Amino acid sequence: MLALCQALLMTGNIVLISVNGLIGQSLSPSSEWVTLPVATQFVGLMMATLPASFIMARIGRRRGFVLGNLIGIAGAGLCFFALSLAHFWLFTLGTLLLGVGIGFGTLYRFAAVEVADEAARSRAISISMAGGVLAAVLGPNLAIQSQFWLPGTQFQGAFLGVMGLYVISLLVLKTIALPPAASHKDAEPMNPAGVIARRPGYLLAVLAGTVAYMVMNLLMTVTPMAMMRCGFDFTQAAVVIEWHVLGMFVPAFFTGHLIDKIGARNTILLGGAVLIACIFVNFNGVSIWHFRIALVLLGVGWNFMFVAATQLLTRTYEMKDKAKAQAMNEFVVFGSVTVTSLMSGWLEVTIGWQMLNLVMLPVVALTMLVFLKNGRSLKQIAAS
Repeated sequence: MLALCQALLMTGNIVLISVNGLIGQSLSPSSEWVTLPVATQFVGLMMATLPASFIMARIGRRRGFVLGNLIGIAGAGLCFFALSLAHFWLFTLGTLLLGVGIGFGTLYRFAAVEVADEAARSRAISISMAGGVLAAVLGPNLAIQSQFWLPGTQFQGAFLGVMGLYVISLLVLKTIALPPAASHKDAEPMNPAGVIARRPGYLLAVLAGTVAYMVMNLLMTVTPMAMMRCGFDFTQAAVVIEWHVLGMFVPAFFTGHLIDKIGARNTILLGGAVLIACIFVNFNGVSIWHFRIALVLLGVGWNFMFVAATQLLTRTYEMKDKAKAQAMNEFVVFGSVTVTSLMSGWLEVTIGWQMLNLVMLPVVALTMLVFLKNGRSLKQIAAS
């Protein structure tokens, strides 16, 4: 059921990825603001990361997820209204609210860890994200078909679809037996943020998750715009995004087993190698097959790095620090995603698609070097 909730969340995300940049192109007052609706979505996500963890620690996972879904419904409704007025700034406010709702939903993978046996943590994270396979098929098709739901409009129907997904998620949440919020009367005080950050492996896990999401989000966000510049249409771009999301989530059926077999460190290194392969494919051509192959590799590399980083993170903090440790991680990861979203449109316009890919190469390579140099300490964490 958590995997299904994750799938519904990701389906809505894919719809937003498919249409937000294009809506920005049609409504924004200048080319520099084209990706602002995408960026404000991630600003909202970043804003939610810290309070979402602490709210759930106080009221429980179920109520926290319900709150996030309600905020998402409000955001999608505001986007629908803004498009009827062709109002760019109101639309960005709607995507901000959608981002807040998504920020609550990023914690589904940690909820999966909490309901699983300790020996099954890697597989629990992986399975909870495997629901994204449904999103890979449903999301792009919903983006394409929703264009024709309302006569005389192109993208308003997409936000009706997103509202529907959040409503279904609310119904699914009613069926899930999540543990209640812990009592705070006798709870130990959490350690300061500096103490948590100095725990062995914590910053390494945050680094891997941050780089994985930052590179994936930057290249994915500008792909529809780069394809349009190369002469492809919206349907072709949506199909490429579908292939990309399949790359993100099909591996989730076995990533947990892979981590159990070769360890989180080696899985992160493997993911980095796949991301480098993606960059080289994108740098060497702009045919439809270059886009398809590269975006599949981008998804697979993200999956290996991000799932392994999440598993590593859960081994680096004490249980009393769970809410703060998770909140700090989400804030850093999605803070970097917000920055890259703000920069993505400007970078694609100024330096071009292929050079943008090349800029990501040293980022991934340096991250891999850090993990190669810290092999001994990471093995000790895995054995603990």
